[in-house]
Amino acid sequence: MQNQISPETRTPQPAAQGGTRAERRAARIARNRYALAAGAVVAVGAVVGSGFAVDSAVAAQNDRVEATAAMTAAANPDAEQLGAHDTILDARAAKVAQDTLAPARDAITAASGKVDAAALTATVANLDDYEFLSPSRVFALAKQANEATATVQGQVAEFDRVAAEQAAAAAAAKAAEEAAAAAAAEAAESSSGTSTSSRPTGPANPSGAQAIARDLMLAQYGWGEDQFGCLVSLWNHESGWNVYASNGSSGAYGIPQALPGSKMASAGADWQTNPATQITWGLGYVAGRYGTPCGAWDSFNAKGWY
Repeated sequence: MQNQISPETRTPQPAAQGGTRAERRAARIARNRYALAAGAVVAVGAVVGSGFAVDSAVAAQNDRVEATAAMTAAANPDAEQLGAHDTILDARAAKVAQDTLAPARDAITAASGKVDAAALTATVANLDDYEFLSPSRVFALAKQANEATATVQGQVAEFDRVAAEQAAAAAAAKAAEEAAAAAAAEAAESSSGTSTSSRPTGPANPSGAQAIARDLMLAQYGWGEDQFGCLVSLWNHESGWNVYASNGSSGAYGIPQALPGSKMASAGADWQTNPATQITWGLGYVAGRYGTPCGAWDSFNAKGWY
């Protein structure tokens, strides 16, 4: 398309190069108007002639703007997304707090009267306000509480172990005391002659070694006649009250059948021949090991020896 300039915009020619100052000024203004008009016409023609190119450039620019906006939106979550994220984090913090508090409280209860759980109690008190704390603070307190809970649980377990051992030892000691008391009661019952079991009776008028034994028994130990009957029966079975009785297989000797017989030397150097020496040693042995002659007789009946 050919550009044309209207007659009104054509540059007027000066009448002469030299004219007046006013004429020269008017000519310069006319030339400037012409140049501006021509430029505008050329620009309009360029726009009209290349309209498609301009539209394409604008469309491409718009596409780039939209792509940039999309990338920005993807990299930066909006307020709604941020709100959802905060909600999830708060819920997780609450769950962690609740899961931590339950075993911690159990540990505090178990520690009562056993170990010091003051540190754990203080941490639990702080964690109880988890609804008003930031998630990061909740997670930190939960970690601290879990560590303190494990420590307290270990201390309680050790306390219980030691207590169980002490209780078992006390029970064993009590059982031993009761057994000793029962044995003492049985011995006392035997020595007092109130036993309901059958007891042998000794001779009314003992002679020889038996008479010596009854006198020593009454004088040194204060045992009654019932104990004398047990003693007579016991040494009847052992030696028949023979001062020279000797057991060929075991080496036991004398009235009380000391094993070996030389033990009776503690009662006298004449232990091999003197019935009083043998009886003195024998009564001491019976008293020290069984408490009374009837106690020794009962053991003999149960085991076949005393």
